[in-house]
Amino acid sequence: MKTPIALTIAGSDSGGGAGIQADLKTFSALGVYGASVVTALTAQNTRGVSLVEPASPAMIAAQIAAVLDDLDVGAIKLGMLGCAAAIEAVAEGLPDAMPVVLDPVMIAKSGDALLRPAAIRTLRDRLMPRADLLTPNIPEAACLLGCTDAASEPEMADQGRALLDLGARAVLMKGGHLAGDTCPDLLVTHRGTLRMTAPRRDTRNTHGTGCTLSAAIAAGLARGMAMPEAVQAAHSYLQGAIAAADGLQIGQGHGPVHHFHAVWHD
Repeated sequence: MKTPIALTIAGSDSGGGAGIQADLKTFSALGVYGASVVTALTAQNTRGVSLVEPASPAMIAAQIAAVLDDLDVGAIKLGMLGCAAAIEAVAEGLPDAMPVVLDPVMIAKSGDALLRPAAIRTLRDRLMPRADLLTPNIPEAACLLGCTDAASEPEMADQGRALLDLGARAVLMKGGHLAGDTCPDLLVTHRGTLRMTAPRRDTRNTHGTGCTLSAAIAAGLARGMAMPEAVQAAHSYLQGAIAAADGLQIGQGHGPVHHFHAVWHD
């Protein structure tokens, strides 16, 4: 039986809670072999980001070529890319007819900017039309559209449809920034909208939630799931990881979710 393989193209988080590290943990937890292309190094921990150093476009391109030349990759997750040159290198290196999940990482949980403003147009023009799924949170969706943040589920759905018009084949609008006891996520496609909800949990340990969700979706696609099935399975996995997050004692700020909540047993 063929081993499912997923590739993450993203930045490295030295604290281990987000980015490449979160993606590889997620792949492993879900039974998928993970390969990686590092687009940037970050010096960060649970309290913030102190330095970002991008990889050269040539190095990004070489990593992509090396992985795809040898490994039978089933899906690709795109995370923090950082600058326009990196986005161009990734766009040039993506193969045709392979599922791509694009997480438009712009701001870290600590509030630190991770995508330069000049790169937003390049991401919108070069990568969104290539994305089988775009996974923005509410501020990211507003930034991509140049509008105000959605304040309700109907506005989230409207913005999801507007992002479809920019080229994405499907959009998962993440509603964690809405007020209320429930966090809604909306999978918006040309066929309609699938609504998923979860209770809002009282925890600070939510570092890497966006990375983890998009990586879990890519893992499902690599295992042959259809998009709605992969999104629902990833949503359930993330909720379990958030629910178990306080069982970890990591750092003094926003700690990570528990990627191995179904594997580690105290």
